[in-house]
Amino acid sequence: QVQLVETGGGLVQAGGPLRLPCEAFGGIYNNYHMGWFPQAAGKEREFVSVFSKKNNRAYYEDSVQGRFTLSRDNGKNTVFLQMNNLKHEDTDVYYCAFNPRENLSTLRIPAKYDYWGQGTQVTVSS
Repeated sequence: QVQLVETGGGLVQAGGPLRLPCEAFGGIYNNYHMGWFPQAAGKEREFVSVFSKKNNRAYYEDSVQGRFTLSRDNGKNTVFLQMNNLKHEDTDVYYCAFNPRENLSTLRIPAKYDYWGQGTQVTVSS
């Protein structure tokens, strides 16, 4: 069983930065996917960025390439989503997710993730 604790989030002006940490507790996994999926009201969760432990690299949705950076603190089982140059359309509830079964073909699919955090609100004022 894995528990995910999210912090960060809040209100920021357009063009500003924000950092979202997510720490995983419980379980020991050699390979996994861990990352962030934002969700707008009335819509499904979408992929924005995920770290693959097997490949030791982060993957990004096209619209955030060059603005968002996902990094990992292995000693603390924590990933950090650094969001720069935020836009109004980045406003969402951001959910941290964990998948203990690595399959690159499903990395971007929310339904393949077993564990989720409680979500943290990111609001970008225009």
